[in-house]
Amino acid sequence: IRLILSLVLLCNWKSVQLDYVLAFPQAPAVRDLYMEIPKAFTLDGVDNPEEYVLKVNRNLYGGKDAGRTWYLYLANKLESELGFTKSEHDDCVFYRGSMIYVLYTDDSIIVGPDQKEIDETVKQMMNVLDITIEGTLTDFLGVNIDRRSDNSIKSSQPRLVDQILQDLKLDQENVNTCETPALSSKLLSRHQDSRPFDNSFNYRSVIGKLHYLVAGSRSEIAYAVHQCARFSQDPKMEHAKAVKHIGRYLKGTKTEGMILEPDASKSLEVYVDADFAGNWDAQLAGKDRSTARSRHGFYITYGGIPIAWKSSLQQEIALSSTESEITGLSYALRETIPIMNLLQEMESKGYPVNGEQTSVHCKVFEDNQGAVEIAKTHKFRPRTKHLNNRLFHFRHYVDKGWITIHPISTLDQPADILTKPLNEPDFKKHRKAMNGW
Repeated sequence: IRLILSLVLLCNWKSVQLDYVLAFPQAPAVRDLYMEIPKAFTLDGVDNPEEYVLKVNRNLYGGKDAGRTWYLYLANKLESELGFTKSEHDDCVFYRGSMIYVLYTDDSIIVGPDQKEIDETVKQMMNVLDITIEGTLTDFLGVNIDRRSDNSIKSSQPRLVDQILQDLKLDQENVNTCETPALSSKLLSRHQDSRPFDNSFNYRSVIGKLHYLVAGSRSEIAYAVHQCARFSQDPKMEHAKAVKHIGRYLKGTKTEGMILEPDASKSLEVYVDADFAGNWDAQLAGKDRSTARSRHGFYITYGGIPIAWKSSLQQEIALSSTESEITGLSYALRETIPIMNLLQEMESKGYPVNGEQTSVHCKVFEDNQGAVEIAKTHKFRPRTKHLNNRLFHFRHYVDKGWITIHPISTLDQPADILTKPLNEPDFKKHRKAMNGW
């Protein structure tokens, strides 16, 4: 969705948001299905209603294959009756004429350069499907989308932040705020000998809302949220304090989000960083092997606009800082290569996805010289041969020149914000680089 928004900004396209009315039941049931008679529902002239069932005629919400059934029904309508062509690389992207259509369950967006073409297509869709026109993009999947006069978009989720603050009981006016989402001087661990969490708020519910906030518009809190999420099974008071610290940070930045400002001189770029064994705790090492795990984080940007990001503990134990960086590089490119394929497909269909660029190309910025050298120069090294099969799935793209690896100073690596708690100056510097404020 953010990739489509970036095309809207870079190409100055028009957009219309659509919503399907009772989406799933628009599709018929694909096989004979029956359900028990609901409680308090009476059958006239029937002595024993438990002997009867109801036959399901439409694709009801809650069925195991309800989402799949709805998608197949919709895709068939779009392709066979409305002339759309489905993407080969993303089942939720469709093309027609100069337009691109993207679907998320029952919410969707049509973008393109010609408003008349979009309006005519929407009119045809309304003859085939039960949809409502939501107008231009202002709120999509709970994310406020504010298209500003300087050709940028500000995406934010102030209502979700309000819900989180209410859950944490931090919605009063006199609550102190914090400048960063996590203390740079203290790392969270299991705190096995500490007092259990007093259940003053629903820990898992708040973590779930924070995760959606991270996914929607607040990438700068990804590290802090993921660290707190690790201990949802048995939270201690230290973990609750860390969650409230995030809340105090959000209290002071409630209306902020992510500013999508296009830069036509840039194509696809990836910023990757890793923190080698950053959670290491000598006292807990014998009981908790996760303290030896490294963390990686990455930003994927297109036209200078962040479209994907992640902060994650690595599943495997890295044996060196270089190995942890190579692992992060591999995971980042697993996300990036499908986006490259999608952009190449759009380019082949005549969409102006690259501006002045002649082909889809990805630049990867890495601040570890060893990782840069291993990724660029394909040699068989005894000390790194165990990485070959598992991590070097992207070598073909490097050989072809579709991906290039570039060194970047650690001080200028914005993905650093996703791997560790930073002091205030560094945190705000990287937040400005990626979120625009």
